[in-house]
Amino acid sequence: MVRLEPGRRRLRFAGTAGILSAALLLQGCLSSGQQAEGEKNNVNTAADAEAAKDGNGKGNDAAYTALELQDGIVGAVDEASAAVVGVTNLQTAGNYWTGSEETVPAGVGSGVIYKREEGKAYVVTNNHVVEGASQLEITLEDGTKVPARLLGADIWTDLAVVEIDDADVQDVIEFGDSDELKRGQTAIAIGNPLGLGFSGSVTVGVISGKERSIPVDLNGDQSVDWNAEVLQTDAAINPGNSGGALVDLNGLLIGINSMKIAEASVEGIGLAIPINSAIPIIEDLEQYGEVRRPQMGVTLFDLMDIPAVYQQQELNLPKDVTEGVVVDQVARGSAAQEAGLRQYDVITAMDGEPIADLIGLRKYLYNEVKEGDTVMLEVYRDGKSTNIEIKF
Repeated sequence: MVRLEPGRRRLRFAGTAGILSAALLLQGCLSSGQQAEGEKNNVNTAADAEAAKDGNGKGNDAAYTALELQDGIVGAVDEASAAVVGVTNLQTAGNYWTGSEETVPAGVGSGVIYKREEGKAYVVTNNHVVEGASQLEITLEDGTKVPARLLGADIWTDLAVVEIDDADVQDVIEFGDSDELKRGQTAIAIGNPLGLGFSGSVTVGVISGKERSIPVDLNGDQSVDWNAEVLQTDAAINPGNSGGALVDLNGLLIGINSMKIAEASVEGIGLAIPINSAIPIIEDLEQYGEVRRPQMGVTLFDLMDIPAVYQQQELNLPKDVTEGVVVDQVARGSAAQEAGLRQYDVITAMDGEPIADLIGLRKYLYNEVKEGDTVMLEVYRDGKSTNIEIKF
């Protein structure tokens, strides 16, 4: 997202292009990726051959020529671009001269219209694009501006859903299948780098990697709170692209552009939230205004943060138990209390899956467990291993 400085109305960058509500635990300045251009237009490359497949990695055997690939990209952009919008974050700020408060643009990002129903249209974007907004405004492809209402946002996945009237909406995007993507497959980023002055900008690259795990600091305390599972692409993603579309050669949405790695020595590493991971989050935000995740009702900290002498003397842990999470507090009436968890219990596994730290516990709980599920915890209590069932 491009942030606007309310007092002076001048553009400034909010760190990286789509930092997950805080800072990636990676340092350095912004660098943008650039796709290499072949010397001969009619030479088929391995990437061109991969691009000959359709947007889900399936399809015909004929390799694309450079001209055919170009036509495919143009067609995909034509198919998808009407659904890509600008998202303006409006916040209340004091007027220096009058002393009164006024609503001013604080930042501009991108979004994607994915659904149209009963007079409303629904836009998915990044949480950090809408965070702190007192009002939201959507700018459609033709420049029409419409007010928007935030339905819900999720800090963990950096996703948000907003709602607008659909009277001026021309098109919605179709979802692709990010699970079927292959490395080397063409990827096209559409969004508003540097703000609405560059709206509808297109950059082209390939899927560089899948299932990348990126450490994220959500509260700015320089500690990792979450590992984001993302797609890697060398299609350039810049400030303002946040929340925009990553599409395949069919114009199908395969990812939500979110961030880039910012190191002086790094070029061409953009990151997007896979659409298959985003869909259940989008559905929850649209229906409930939040992501419905199971809650244990405990305060936890990492076992590895406790000096070894205390692990053995206070927790009575065997020397070979070095990973897990320690229960600090148990909330009354919580699933944890009902299960019988106690202070200083050490959780080392869930349903047989080793739990090394709090990040691992969150990942398993949020990705694998649903409300109503029962999970078997492996717990060390006063040095002895025991199993405890917890129902969510």
